[in-house]
Amino acid sequence: MKRLRQWYIKQRALLCVLVLAVCVLSCLRLRAWAFEAQPDAAGPESVYDFAGLFSPNEKEALSREAAVLAETMQMSVAIVTIDDHEGSAQEYADSFYISAGLGTGDAYDGVLFLIDMDERELWITTSGKMIRYLTDSRIEAILDDAYAYISEGGYYETAQAFLADTRLCYENGIARDQYNEDIETGKKSRYHSLAWYEIAFAFFAASACGLAAVGSVVREYGMKDMDSRVAANFKLSYRKDSSFTQGLKMSDVLLGSYVTHAMIAAAKGQEGSKGSRGGFSGGGRSSTHRSGGRSFGGGGRKF
Repeated sequence: MKRLRQWYIKQRALLCVLVLAVCVLSCLRLRAWAFEAQPDAAGPESVYDFAGLFSPNEKEALSREAAVLAETMQMSVAIVTIDDHEGSAQEYADSFYISAGLGTGDAYDGVLFLIDMDERELWITTSGKMIRYLTDSRIEAILDDAYAYISEGGYYETAQAFLADTRLCYENGIARDQYNEDIETGKKSRYHSLAWYEIAFAFFAASACGLAAVGSVVREYGMKDMDSRVAANFKLSYRKDSSFTQGLKMSDVLLGSYVTHAMIAAAKGQEGSKGSRGGFSGGGRSSTHRSGGRSFGGGGRKF
């Protein structure tokens, strides 16, 4: 009986040791998983230098500038370099934007700048609200500045020019004549924005015009003093038909005449101004296309 009790105590001790070991291993594994997942918790990066075009210091500086700009705009900002890929620069940029989890909000607002060493092409991909900020003309202006550096091998300066020009376009705001146009369907989506004072002015102007029109009708066609109006009309009719027409007023001459009203079709207006071509204040069209089930804007240039 004594031996059986000792064996039972040993088994309990062994079981406790095994349970404790399992708990320790589980805690260590959970801690290791949390450590591995920690880099992803910070979200997507700002600079993906797959082609190795930037020095460590340059990459760090660009990452800081891109992060500050993203915080200011509340939209994603990314710079990508690549030296080998399949498909076009546009296809790669759009696909990378989706796979890297870029974009903020439901519309995935943001912008990606690609330096494609394989196709020798610069490409700007826009999504969400950024499509309206970076119109076709503004993208061309950004590419103008970037091309001046990329043609001389200044990759860091090229990326800097993109960040500076994108900030300037954001500060200039969305142009009043901006509209998105799907290049495949031709469907347009215009940007509408009214300030509060414009709405108030339109309301009071419409109210004043309406009251003035109503007041004029009441004064002209009011049915007060019916007898006086009938007598006046009879007198004017008599004077029109009689031979004594001296001192006729213009209203007498026009009495009994017939006025024909014809609707004159207004001339169809032309497209809104495209804005200043080649300038960061330019508005007009933002060309869009579908990729990966999303709508993207953008443009590029060979170098």
